[in-house]
Amino acid sequence: MKAKIKKEQKSDSIMLRSFLLLITAIIVSFSIITVVAVGHQLLETSRATSDNIIKSLERTVIDSDHDWKQWRFNSTLNTSTSYVHVRNIRRHAKTRNYYSPDAKSLLKIKPQNLFLIHGLYYRPKIGFLLYNTGHAKGIKYSLWIKLDSQVEILERVIIITAIVLVLTLLTLPLYIRLIAQRLTGPLSQLTKSAEAISVKKIQTADKLPIPEAPTEVKQLATSFNRLLTSLYDKTEKEKIFVSNAAHELRTPIATIQSHVQLIQRHGHDHPEIVYDSLDYVYQEAAQMTKLIEELLTLSRTDKMTLILQKYDISQSLQKLIKELNLLFPQQIITHIPTKMIVKGHQKSIEQILIILLNNASKYSPKNSVIEVTLEKNDNKLIIKVADHGRGITEQDKKHIFERFYRADDIRGSITGTGLGLAIAQQLTLLNHATLRVANNQTQGTVFSLEFKISF
Repeated sequence: MKAKIKKEQKSDSIMLRSFLLLITAIIVSFSIITVVAVGHQLLETSRATSDNIIKSLERTVIDSDHDWKQWRFNSTLNTSTSYVHVRNIRRHAKTRNYYSPDAKSLLKIKPQNLFLIHGLYYRPKIGFLLYNTGHAKGIKYSLWIKLDSQVEILERVIIITAIVLVLTLLTLPLYIRLIAQRLTGPLSQLTKSAEAISVKKIQTADKLPIPEAPTEVKQLATSFNRLLTSLYDKTEKEKIFVSNAAHELRTPIATIQSHVQLIQRHGHDHPEIVYDSLDYVYQEAAQMTKLIEELLTLSRTDKMTLILQKYDISQSLQKLIKELNLLFPQQIITHIPTKMIVKGHQKSIEQILIILLNNASKYSPKNSVIEVTLEKNDNKLIIKVADHGRGITEQDKKHIFERFYRADDIRGSITGTGLGLAIAQQLTLLNHATLRVANNQTQGTVFSLEFKISF
């Protein structure tokens, strides 16, 4: 167990480190994108400024000293950050070149072009420069703008981004660990509780503790508790089933043993008791055989899956009742319209009806009648088996589909195992149908087998 826990902790540690690396990569990428976006915006703003200056020069058409002075006077050009070179290539030009302050000094050393970004240059001792040109009527204009203020802004953005990045990377592991503990803490407690309960092999109705948060773990714990309750109920039902089966088998075995002992003791002196005892032994053996067959049937129905097909249930019912009419002392009256189609498993549905008709005959007077009705109601097809027997109390109706359940007033007086209706109910569920019980007016019981019509 310790080795398993250490292995799980190592796996969790690897996952946590991987997650941290992923988050770190995302944050670093976001920081780089932010810096690049700010730098690009600053550069585009400077390009717009340089374009405006070039357009102003082109509109003026500087062809003389007067034009140059006039433009300088009207221009808002910041000569501390901008440098202009006007080159007049006209034939009659008296002055070929005009320079703004410090422009001639700037051009003594040629700036180096940063080939990745168009128009961006670097000049030693000056810094970054943005270059732009224009041309109008034989006059060429060159403009250089220093990017000191833009670079300063970008540096501040980089510094602030770096500080935020470092602080985030320092606090992120702690925050993630707190979140992980908040999530895995309840899960760890849930795992320990589940292991503790599993050791008990679901011998008790223990439940897992349900944490208030997080919601996902709370829902998981609730689902586990439903599962545990279901498993516990199933285990208890299996215990009761085994106990009842053992009890039902114990009674005929005890009867057989007592009659065998009676024959052994008095068979020689009283031969007449041998035949009576053998008759009892045969009856009890037959009852045991029937019980075992029904137990095997229940075991099969718990695991089987039926293939449902459409068939003519009217024809099937008529044939089945014709055969059973010869076996029952009661008369079976039918109300069965022709050509009624149902989707189900024919053999299992016939087995359900045999169980219902057997019960109706067993608990009804021999001179009474049993009615079988087939009817269609809205989107349902209903088979009703009605008798005029002793009926079922409201208290017993709650338990008649339970295995081995028999009413106290009939136990011992009427033969049976208490498994017939349990088998019928299981087969009904496999056919996606519903089995109901109600009182018959004015006396007796009505069982209704209902099928949904979806075709």
